[in-house]
Amino acid sequence: MSVRTPDAVGAIGAVGVALGLAQMGAALLGAPMAGYTGAGLALCLVPLVVGGLIRAVAPYWGTTPGIKNDGVHHAPSQSRGWPAWLLGVVITAFYCAVYWAPAQLVGLMNLVTPLYAALTGKAPALATVEGVRAAGWDPRQWFLYGLLYTVAVVVMGARMAMRYRHSRYQLARTASVCFFQLTFGFLVPQLLQAFQQPEFYFTYFWPLKKEYLFPSDLRGLVEQGTLGVFMAYWGVLMALVAVPVLTYFYGKRWYCSWVCGCGGLAETAGDPWRHLSSKSLAAWRFERWSIHGVLVLITLTTGLVWANSAAQGQVLGHASSTATHWYGFLVGAVLSGVVGVGFYPLLGTRVWCRFFCPQAAILGLLQRFFSRFRITTNGGQCISCGNCSTYCEMGIDVRAYAQRGANIVRASCVGCGVCAAVCPRGVLRLENGATSGDRFPLSDKPLHALMEALRK
Repeated sequence: MSVRTPDAVGAIGAVGVALGLAQMGAALLGAPMAGYTGAGLALCLVPLVVGGLIRAVAPYWGTTPGIKNDGVHHAPSQSRGWPAWLLGVVITAFYCAVYWAPAQLVGLMNLVTPLYAALTGKAPALATVEGVRAAGWDPRQWFLYGLLYTVAVVVMGARMAMRYRHSRYQLARTASVCFFQLTFGFLVPQLLQAFQQPEFYFTYFWPLKKEYLFPSDLRGLVEQGTLGVFMAYWGVLMALVAVPVLTYFYGKRWYCSWVCGCGGLAETAGDPWRHLSSKSLAAWRFERWSIHGVLVLITLTTGLVWANSAAQGQVLGHASSTATHWYGFLVGAVLSGVVGVGFYPLLGTRVWCRFFCPQAAILGLLQRFFSRFRITTNGGQCISCGNCSTYCEMGIDVRAYAQRGANIVRASCVGCGVCAAVCPRGVLRLENGATSGDRFPLSDKPLHALMEALRK
């Protein structure tokens, strides 16, 4: 194969992406794409998806499997250059529009209406700026968001698979996050509506999906009948039983790197910027305060909601609804969406997961003190190249552990395994030990270790 062939094929893919984006831009400005029919949507999605897949795969096609570091730190789009800033502004603006100005997206909502109608069984009239402004929202704004989110995960998942195809772990993990996002993160919730069932996301649970442990939402599900009862029990059991059990055996990676849609987007669409995650001690200190602060906040909010429900609103009045509203605004919208994704090109891919996600906080505490998972190191083989630390999206200085041959047992580690995939000497190994008590000093006394960590 000619050396220049991948570049030429990639250019063809880029043209397809440009055509798809041009169609989206035209729809955003109000130009009806084939009368807002399925054909119009296809004119946008087909070149966008096909072109995106070609562009994502082309640089790695015909090359020797193995990590490629070429240009990672020099490309302006991957080193906080002007393309990165521009992309960050565009993503941030889109998230702001989805959350707070959906009327600006009426053209795109109408563009996806045929697919929305096919999946949900609903046939809404075309959205209007006035109508969306009057209502304050439209269900198609979230359908549009979910569709673009899923396209990003699948397309960039192909890139992730090609880039790390030398690692079976990475291939399996990428296939997993793409599957869960496409099915349980997008298709299943829409199809449930077609069968007159509640829209439900089986891969999210409290505290990431805080409502699934709120009394009013649980009652609403139970009132929907057998399937609703199953959904209610599913959410409760996953949050209170499955999470600690699975984390004990496999660490937080079972969720953060294999199932979660937030992690799926970070691992696929965010992979080009994983090296931008700060490795400083200041970032680590902020991380420990911020992520556990959000966990405390959602725990108190949930307790407030239950107390208000038990008192039938007679004691706390509107305090619980106010707390829920502000939590949804600050954490659910600003931190998880606008900052968590919009800042990918500038701060790395796991801004939300590392600093603010309450689900990651719970999983991290369980992993740090009660799990069998660890990353073992063979310090005698380490050549201090620094690849492991560079590519750690959670900001862990992996090399420091490897140099002294210490197990990597950190609450923030999501077990993505990229540090092991980029190591040229096979120094790192992800393992689930026979017990949780042999990972670090005092790990056989987890409660004592937890108290020591809090004291320090």
